Amino acid sequence: MENNLTLNKPLEKLNVLKFKGVQMRTFHITWLTFFTCFFAWFGLAPLMPTIREDLGLSKAQVGNTIIAAVSATIIARLVIGRLCDTWGPRKTYTALLAVCAFPVMCVGLATDYTTFLLFRFAIGVVGASFVITQFHTSMMFAPKIKGTANAVAGGWGNLGGGITNMFMPVVFAVIVGMGYVKSDAWRYAMILPGVLLLVMAFVYYKFTKDTPAGNYNEINRTAVDKKSDWTVLYDWRVWALALAYAVCFGMEITFDNVAALHFVDEFKLDQGSAGFWAGVFGFMNIFARALGGIFADKIGSKWGMKGKGLFLAGVLLLEGIGLIFFSFAGSLAMAILSMLLFALFLKMANGGTYAIVPFVNEKNVGMVSGIVGAGGNVGGMMFGFLFKSESITYVEAFKYIGFIVVFVALIIFITRFKKSEVTEVSNVAMA
Repeated sequence: MENNLTLNKPLEKLNVLKFKGVQMRTFHITWLTFFTCFFAWFGLAPLMPTIREDLGLSKAQVGNTIIAAVSATIIARLVIGRLCDTWGPRKTYTALLAVCAFPVMCVGLATDYTTFLLFRFAIGVVGASFVITQFHTSMMFAPKIKGTANAVAGGWGNLGGGITNMFMPVVFAVIVGMGYVKSDAWRYAMILPGVLLLVMAFVYYKFTKDTPAGNYNEINRTAVDKKSDWTVLYDWRVWALALAYAVCFGMEITFDNVAALHFVDEFKLDQGSAGFWAGVFGFMNIFARALGGIFADKIGSKWGMKGKGLFLAGVLLLEGIGLIFFSFAGSLAMAILSMLLFALFLKMANGGTYAIVPFVNEKNVGMVSGIVGAGGNVGGMMFGFLFKSESITYVEAFKYIGFIVVFVALIIFITRFKKSEVTEVSNVAMA
């Protein structure tokens, strides 16, 4: 039976079948909220074949909407990271959900390329939810289990990107079956994820706490706790992690955006089938990102932060190789197999990255999480330019990105994260 000390301190074990206690209740609400945000963020992606036809979008314009969907999150993640440190994750998440619900529900009002682009940009702000998810999970668990907890929460949340690719075409088909034309069906379909965001805003505010000991306004926080340490901006490890996240999570959100279109154009699948296979990519988050965090924590307990860094470099290298294979796939079967290969290591790299993030600067976890998280969206934005180019095919874009990922893996390999190892060990002893 839990004693009072356990009730108000970070947990040292993650039992996903447990729901009692503020730590596990917050954990489950956090990943479910992040899942909803991902579902809303990429709800339009599997419907893009219909939207492209309805609004008469060119390849470049489709590319611009993809860039818009991820670029808004860059600044938002930096701001959200700071708010987590000062305002608290509970209020920050609630506000983000409530604000972002409206562009999600109202995107159906778009009548041309410009208005659709603006709505897609506004919806992209909801991607900042990732920073709060990782920050809040870090608050609830002890150092030796942070990587695993962050990876499971992030992975199950990212699963929303896969489920939306599978589920939104079904919602679309149901609405068409009710007698609505396709140009109206995609608009009505987006009301669902918007409503879900509002529901989760209420749940998050009502049933979570900022820390195991209570909300920020209920506990004593020193001036040091509230003060940002801007020296994190001069720490190379932060930028190395941002670069790593740019090529793993950045590639993930890019693939979530373009996969359905790629399968339609390259392999002549219908919208439903393309959405299914695109969804399989995202569905791997149910275990793959968690594996990255679990392995990183196991390796870290034996070889410290150096081991975690080498593990991250290794999975990034395998991701890049898998992407290159995917670009050379000449059949749907080979494309699916190579997609599963690079997806596994990509998502493990996501988990491995955030197994290191909480230990870079423990008094400014929000800032570091925000910077690294923003790096993921910078990667997604930059990759988006490849997919909007009229002179580069989607296949060529995947190949180029594969080589970029291999190069970044080499950078991570020579980066030393050992500086924070003493801090991590001491925190484990204190937990």
